[in-house]
Amino acid sequence: MPIRQMKDNSEQHLVIKNHLQNTMNPIQRTPKTAQNGKGPAAGHEPHNTKQSRNHTSPPTKNKGRRRGRGGRKSDQGDVCMRPSSRHCTVAQKPVNPGSADILAATSNGSIQNDHNLPGKEMGFPTSSKSLNFASRPGFGQVGTKCIVKANHFFAELPDKDLNQYDVTITPEVTSRSMNRAIMAELVKLYKESELGMRLPAYDGRKSLYTAGEFPFSWKEFSVKLVDEDDGINGPKREREYKVVVKFVARANMHHLGQFLAGKRADAPQEALQILDIVLRELSTKRYCPIGRSFFSPDIRAPQRLGDGLESWCGFYQSIRPTQMGLSLNIDMASAAFIEPLPVIEFVAQLVGKDLLSRPLSDSDRVKIKKALRGVKVEVTHRGNVRRKYRVSGLTSQPTRELVFPVDDNSTMKSIVEYFQEMYGFTIQHTHLPCLQVGNQRKANYLPMEACKIVEGQRYTKRLNERQITALLKVTCQRPRDREHDILQTVQHNAYDQDPYAKEFGVKISEKLASVEARILPAPWLKYHETGKEKDCLPQVGQWNMMNKKMINGMTVSRWACINFSRSVQESVARGFCIELAQMCQVSGMEFNPEPVIPIYSARPELVEKALKHVYNASMNKTKGKELELLLAILPDNNGSLYGDLKRICETDLGLISQCCLTKHVFKISKQYLANVALKINVKTGGRNTVLLDAISCRIPLVSDIPTIIFGADVTHPENGEDSSPSIAAVVASQDWPEVTKYAGLVCAQAHRQELIQDLYKTWQDPVRGTVSGGMIRDLLVSFRKATGQKPLRIIFYRDGVSEGQFYQVLLYELDAIRKACASLEPNYQPPVTFIVVQKRHHTRLFANSHRDRSSTDKSGNILPGTVVDSKICHPTEFDFYLCSHAGIQVEH
Repeated sequence: MPIRQMKDNSEQHLVIKNHLQNTMNPIQRTPKTAQNGKGPAAGHEPHNTKQSRNHTSPPTKNKGRRRGRGGRKSDQGDVCMRPSSRHCTVAQKPVNPGSADILAATSNGSIQNDHNLPGKEMGFPTSSKSLNFASRPGFGQVGTKCIVKANHFFAELPDKDLNQYDVTITPEVTSRSMNRAIMAELVKLYKESELGMRLPAYDGRKSLYTAGEFPFSWKEFSVKLVDEDDGINGPKREREYKVVVKFVARANMHHLGQFLAGKRADAPQEALQILDIVLRELSTKRYCPIGRSFFSPDIRAPQRLGDGLESWCGFYQSIRPTQMGLSLNIDMASAAFIEPLPVIEFVAQLVGKDLLSRPLSDSDRVKIKKALRGVKVEVTHRGNVRRKYRVSGLTSQPTRELVFPVDDNSTMKSIVEYFQEMYGFTIQHTHLPCLQVGNQRKANYLPMEACKIVEGQRYTKRLNERQITALLKVTCQRPRDREHDILQTVQHNAYDQDPYAKEFGVKISEKLASVEARILPAPWLKYHETGKEKDCLPQVGQWNMMNKKMINGMTVSRWACINFSRSVQESVARGFCIELAQMCQVSGMEFNPEPVIPIYSARPELVEKALKHVYNASMNKTKGKELELLLAILPDNNGSLYGDLKRICETDLGLISQCCLTKHVFKISKQYLANVALKINVKTGGRNTVLLDAISCRIPLVSDIPTIIFGADVTHPENGEDSSPSIAAVVASQDWPEVTKYAGLVCAQAHRQELIQDLYKTWQDPVRGTVSGGMIRDLLVSFRKATGQKPLRIIFYRDGVSEGQFYQVLLYELDAIRKACASLEPNYQPPVTFIVVQKRHHTRLFANSHRDRSSTDKSGNILPGTVVDSKICHPTEFDFYLCSHAGIQVEH
């Protein structure tokens, strides 16, 4: 959500959780004044020196790599960060801290003084209790005022006491659905006799909540349930559970009221959690709950995604504290589920319909086993008896060869005979394996044709490209349609008829919140003086390169092309390269029309050999001078080729590469060539454009003193990949005052670790002793070498941090930034603005009137530059929502 600021005795750190969202696209820009936008080259290195690409790290496998030249290292030395005399010739003037469009500079200091010592091991500060998010200093005034609608629905605060009870179930149950079944049975049996007619809400684990008290503080109950998932043989067993309910605490509703009124800064999390659970209780019973969302095939007809998967529509729901009081945030959601098909049909979709007439190959068996492991199935050969089992594997033998002992005398009987005699069920496809259900010690066999996949199982593994395309096609919605579906969901949920909402005295509005917003002015862009158009004002977030030239076009004298696409003949590739070279020249670059060596054709499976051949042949032709660019033509569906090529070019050969797909090579669109030319210029160290306010030194808190802007994120492996590392990436601006060129470093770290481990690190060198390094330190040194100045202010944008991780990430990573600075020069502690940007939230902003074309872009989204800092924002903390760019495609 927002901008949040941390307080310490000596320092204030501005933390922005930027809940920006245009109803079309997640927002990816930074929440600053409209005049200060990111350059188009984020993530690319400067061109002027090789040193700017170098970095030093300890001899481990987790090496940081600067994008561009493969991360060759330079010798590490203690770099003294002396200020430069270069400055912007503009009068400094005070910044109004009351504007939400301007970030206030933070003061110097550190969380713990001893953490500034160079070489000290990374760790958390000893205490975080002194840190608090700062209160909102005021509301922004810049921009054109307008009204937008938000998918927040006002929730009236209950006037009842909310009580929490601890629940202990014996024997212990790990399944939340089973816990819910036990508690539902308890309420059904004892509501009138023992529970004082209370209708409690349950979180599925250890906590039970009531509006008013039970007539006891501690009580034990007995509940009996029939086990539906019992084994294959014998009747269903009835299990008895002992449930102990014990009073724990009463939620402070007065505290919640004061917090929502802005009179208290500390959020009463217990009261908010209770209300959230209360409003989720009925939907949990009606739908399939996953995280904070609910899904059902009845909300909208499921759409097939292929390979036995389908998309289910659902909705996200969360109670949030806002300036208008409690708000219920409702948004539409979609997810992939396993189709509830007969298992044999599911398998046919995976490996082909001819499996009924042929034996399975080893690859088929592996694919089926991987897809079905952990999936819940139900038997279909016993009429109305539909017992459920979880698949643990496949038999290694076909069904016709499977036998098992039927008595203590080891009398053997085949699976085929058993099902025929016991159930009158004839197994048709005896050449297929059976499903193994149960554990390895006592596995049971079920024929595939006697099983059906249980409905409502979410698919958590990675989707293939075809399935992703199909899912996006299903979920794409115009803003008008999404708004309609959200309102329809709220009406269908009928919170006014919800027995749990009634019990707890919660009332939900059925109207979208109307919110005051402002549309910030677009920034002017500066292009080269030799172009027909020397500057440009984007219209509705868009502009083009017609009649413009790059402000800093680079020179590419030595380049080569490698063709991995069989369908692209050499003459076609040659024509494409000529057109691209001409476009680069027209756009403002100096680009040699002739490659160093003739276009080289290669097979994708020999990518490493082919790249090294082109590299060596080019070096021989240029007498040792390195290639400045490698063009690569790839097949449209190239599997791992793209990743392999990038890895080899950037980490082994130190080559800047530009990949082009076959379909674009044949089409040769002018717009496509212009876009590729922009990429090439940035990759080789140029600037396509700069902000007019940047070169005029008019960007608040950037232009007044040398400022470096960082961006950081961590990418985690897909679900199911338990051994793959997480990848941390940090980029930093390498020019000032333009702040347009960026250098980047990446580093592997522990699996699913969100804190960036290598921002700062020390290690022992046998010669030099304790050596300091890390991504922050290397990028600060790179900035100094590129600009001749040391940064006197640091702005650090951090992506991908959830609200529950704010303190942890801030404490750890700000501490690393401080140590990196101190390791470069004693007492070097520039002010740090630490900003968290959140894109994957569920607040959607809609135009007040979809018919008013002046208030939307061509896709129906709100206009880029729209900012909201009131009503739906936090009651006390400094946050805002920003739609920072145009929605170029329909929301998904």
